[in-house]
Amino acid sequence: MEIICVNNYDEMSERAAAMIADQIKHVPHSTLGLATGSTPEGLYRSLIQKNRQDKVSFKDVTTFNLDEYIGLSETDTNSYHFFMHSHFFDYIDIQHYNIHIPNGLANDLEQECENYEAKIRNIDIQVLGLGLNGHIGFNEPGTSFLSRTHLVHLTESTRKANSRYFKTIEDVPERAITMGINTIMKSKKIILLVSGERKAEAVERLMNGEISEDFPASVLQRHPNVVLIGDKAALKKLRLQNEFIC
Repeated sequence: MEIICVNNYDEMSERAAAMIADQIKHVPHSTLGLATGSTPEGLYRSLIQKNRQDKVSFKDVTTFNLDEYIGLSETDTNSYHFFMHSHFFDYIDIQHYNIHIPNGLANDLEQECENYEAKIRNIDIQVLGLGLNGHIGFNEPGTSFLSRTHLVHLTESTRKANSRYFKTIEDVPERAITMGINTIMKSKKIILLVSGERKAEAVERLMNGEISEDFPASVLQRHPNVVLIGDKAALKKLRLQNEFIC
């Protein structure tokens, strides 16, 4: 796993955006796996700016989002459909038919998972954040490393972490659709973004702990092409040959 230490959140976002822009420049028909939440917001802002400056075009790019809450409409301000459009898609030249996000209101949710999994092909770069409990996407501790797109019951800790976007924790959906760990691991390249001191313990466990389904992100140690981009606060506990990485 390649580790890139940067000074702050903005630098983390810009480094990731530069990698993605470079990928698209060389392969215009690239497929991106995208994440939601506060961590990638800066990445999306940077990519929007590059698009406006004609440094990158998304007209031939296909995207697949990691996950979506069950029970929220696309127009609900807390849905990931709404998040992606309001933070990214509405400001770039991507074709609407190339955008893929799970449907959390599907009549047959199990079938929706199967259909979504079947659509995913050759993700060139998958963007990930890191949950405090090691979840990637909504793959909570205990999720099989062999899992494909599936339904998941969100843990209390994840719902609590996400409750800052809702009026109360009771409003946070209890279930979601998420790409599986096996699905994520098929990506050609993974960019893992970590920022802030609150992620330092999770980063340290990711890098130095055992590979276990109890900490889903640990499986990334088995992937041949992962780039972890983190700021100094998030990487503060990491050591290499008894010296701090940054």
